[in-house]
Amino acid sequence: MTLAHAHNSSSFDEIREQWKEFQLLQTWSSVFLTPEWQETWWSVYGDRETLSLIDVKSINKSLGVAPLTLKDNTLRFIGDTDLFDYHDFITNDREFYPYLFESVEQLDWTSFELTSIPAWTPTFSLLPKAASERGYSVSIEFEDVVPGISLPSSWDEYLYLLNKKDRHELRRKFRRIESSGDLSLRTSNSSTLEDDLNLFISMMAGSREDKKDFLIPQRENFLQAVAYKMQECHYLKLFILELKDAPVAAVMCFDYQNTRLVYNSGYLQNFSNLSVGLILKALCIKDAIESGLGYFDLLRGPEAYKYHLGATDSSVHKIRISRSLL
Repeated sequence: MTLAHAHNSSSFDEIREQWKEFQLLQTWSSVFLTPEWQETWWSVYGDRETLSLIDVKSINKSLGVAPLTLKDNTLRFIGDTDLFDYHDFITNDREFYPYLFESVEQLDWTSFELTSIPAWTPTFSLLPKAASERGYSVSIEFEDVVPGISLPSSWDEYLYLLNKKDRHELRRKFRRIESSGDLSLRTSNSSTLEDDLNLFISMMAGSREDKKDFLIPQRENFLQAVAYKMQECHYLKLFILELKDAPVAAVMCFDYQNTRLVYNSGYLQNFSNLSVGLILKALCIKDAIESGLGYFDLLRGPEAYKYHLGATDSSVHKIRISRSLL
């Protein structure tokens, strides 16, 4: 194989157009794979690694973008599993994978450690194959489940698809909260975003101890920054559930392509007896159906409520590739 050339950039601006073009061609993509998401992460955390944005090319054409970082002789995707539920290369071309290794040949690396790769993407099968053909050692390990729901065309059909017990419980919870007062769902807009973000972060921290521990200042800075960036891109859906005109729960979602992704959520503890968190997510499903979306992605983790809402599991994996430097 002869490589024409591969452009290795440390600037998002230099590679942004190719990145967006290839992302549009992918059979599957995610908001986590957009240059906007990854650049926002880099603006908060990018002092820890060397940025290596590689425009992978064959002799005749560009094949895709590898959004990588290099630290301690290890190549990784931009971002970590705390804030990225999915990672992948930006390509729709099978030739990308062997040429990727040509592209990084001169870099000072001994291993790839690539996290959060979905089992349904071409990368999951084609990257290990290309690495093995070069004589590199490859290991693949399960990381986590990613439950989600294929959405039907109506709310009634969705309810019918739930098992009998979960359908009964959901209806019972709706009756109970609706008997407590007027229930409404609103979506944040540009004029309310600042206040709604502060409300969301406060509810997130107050709903569970592990979420409070998660929200160290740097992660909170990222959540604020990425919310504004996703609002600019028209991907953000920040939902607020109100009971008697007072907010009781909030959830940050992103609508990307045909999918709604549920990123994080919170609620007021003194309303937990009314299952406000579950009710809010159910209303987000209803809204997604009415918006014509096809998939509701509950992202990483096997929390029980996801299955009560009808989710089934997919999975993400870590791929490690090692070579010897002679």
